[in-house]
Amino acid sequence: MVFIGLIKLLYLLIILLGDNMKKILILLLFMPIIVFAYSNKIIPGGETIGIEINNDGLIVIGLYKINDKYINNYFKIGDKIKKINGEDVYSVDDLISNIGDDVDNVEVLYERNNKEYIDKLELVKVNDVYKTGLYIKNNTLGIGTLTYIDTESNIYGALGHVINESRSGVSIDVKSGFSYDANITSFSKSRDGNPGSKNADIDKSNIFGSILSNSDYGIYGFVINGIDKDSMDIASLNEVKKGDAYILTSNLNNVNEYYKINILKIDFDNKDKSLYFDVVDDKLLDMSGGIVQGMSGSPIIQDNKIIGCVTRVIVNDVSKGYGISIITMLEEGDKIKSLRE
Repeated sequence: MVFIGLIKLLYLLIILLGDNMKKILILLLFMPIIVFAYSNKIIPGGETIGIEINNDGLIVIGLYKINDKYINNYFKIGDKIKKINGEDVYSVDDLISNIGDDVDNVEVLYERNNKEYIDKLELVKVNDVYKTGLYIKNNTLGIGTLTYIDTESNIYGALGHVINESRSGVSIDVKSGFSYDANITSFSKSRDGNPGSKNADIDKSNIFGSILSNSDYGIYGFVINGIDKDSMDIASLNEVKKGDAYILTSNLNNVNEYYKINILKIDFDNKDKSLYFDVVDDKLLDMSGGIVQGMSGSPIIQDNKIIGCVTRVIVNDVSKGYGISIITMLEEGDKIKSLRE
């Protein structure tokens, strides 16, 4: 009823106002409206999670010589093999089965920089086994930190940045994936010029959630086995202040703990580096040396509100790092609602 009343009011204004104002109101009336439906209160993360993603295609991560020469050397590291003889490939087994009996006429479709190419795939027989001369990879496994759970939509977000294949540097296209419970075993401490890491055992018997999206602003999916914790208010970047804030992340006992940071800069023009901060908590510096790999996704809290998460470490000054606004993550997470099975 409110929406219908608003439409009537706009039409009345169009009739009463001059031509220029009429044009503006008509444009506003028919302009598409994007509505995000994320919650104003979400569950903060901080827990370590295992991450496994199966790529949509096979990523070329290297080439090797056969009989002292390279074959199929039109491939470059980072190319994604999508089809063999017109059939989709998601694993080495798919590649082998799709080759068929005619090994002299194998067609490969691959993707490079979002463009598709078709070429002939050469095979060489070595000890009764046909080889391609390509090192390929179809999945990735690692750890990160949970950022939030939206209990209304059952969507969760983690990491705050994209996952790239480690050797090629290309982003992983999600065919399927899951996140799992994980337990920290140790920290390899960060030192200036040499960022450390959080080390953990992944428990694949305990699935936390699906993974449906690997975007510039994190990974997203639906919770399968959730976490029972209190929700917390969110804050937009406009509400963030320089000064005291806290990182919420797991310690060596796998218990979430608040660690003090100092927000040095708020950047409204840089979505993936909107927060710049310095770790000032001696407990975190003693435990990890600063920001470490695997800590990405740890929520940043200010005035009892979630304002963002940790995304990057400054390599030459590992006590400092970047963060992303929680609003950016919630908007990105909201995009996967249509992918619910």
